[in-house]
Amino acid sequence: MSNIYAYIRVSSKEQNEDRQMIAMKKLCIQRKNIFMDKQSGKNFERPQYQKMLHKLKKDDLLYIKSIDRLGRNYEEILEQWRILTKQKGIDIVVLDMPLLDTRRGKDLMGTFLSDIVLQILSFVAENERITIRQRQAEGIAAAKAKGVQFGRPPYPLPENFYQVYQQWKAGEITGLAAAKQCHMPMSSFRYRAKIYEKTKVQ
Repeated sequence: MSNIYAYIRVSSKEQNEDRQMIAMKKLCIQRKNIFMDKQSGKNFERPQYQKMLHKLKKDDLLYIKSIDRLGRNYEEILEQWRILTKQKGIDIVVLDMPLLDTRRGKDLMGTFLSDIVLQILSFVAENERITIRQRQAEGIAAAKAKGVQFGRPPYPLPENFYQVYQQWKAGEITGLAAAKQCHMPMSSFRYRAKIYEKTKVQ
């Protein structure tokens, strides 16, 4: 007897899976047959996905909400699709794309059309991921150019830093002594000294 399963994935623990879960519950899939991972789709090293893969048997049916829930790497999506449909012998239904329903068109033409749609959508999903990453990098670069600081704000400098810095720069004391007077690690003193020098030049 064949079983019906569902796979849900959100990219992080902060993201909400409700939209996918509601769609699966409407299909009356048993909760024990719904597998969910909360992590990136860049690879298939996901505990719940692997657990589901182990359970799947020939003629079982798997629902996913959209192709990018299965993954975002073009080659990996195609490889997993091949494993699921060819090796495992299961059917897959992608709810957001009715054309990707392996129960339909089992003939050569139906399989051919399904494969074409799958490859296009897999490419689009990966291309979108690359575009988002590129936009993020461009956004960060633009923000930095405007002087936006990322990460934790630096600790305030000790009151005697500038006086000690001048002594160190004049060669009156060693870097180790300067750091000790400022109650800072040597690496931190040198780092803040470099920032101070750049600020003076500007």
